[in-house]
Amino acid sequence: MHPRTALDKELTAPLRLSIAAALASVDEAEFAAVRDAVETNDAELSRQVSRLEDAGYVAVSKKKAGRYARTWLTLTQHGHDKLSAHVSALRQITG
Repeated sequence: MHPRTALDKELTAPLRLSIAAALASVDEAEFAAVRDAVETNDAELSRQVSRLEDAGYVAVSKKKAGRYARTWLTLTQHGHDKLSAHVSALRQITG
């Protein structure tokens, strides 16, 4: 079976892959930091994070910071596993 069949459909979108990769190396990250790291806008990041959250790849939490609540993102263990498998498939495809 060709390794492309192991590619994850949620991570084939470049922005979702970028979000997962940005979260993979940290315990959690604030929404704005991820937005800046992947160079997108709030609305698009929110859409893509919602899709990753629905798939169980990302956990979203709100934490109070002074008078305001901030949104924090975490790559779940399931997300880590899926990202690792996706990257492995990419490496097999590209040799």
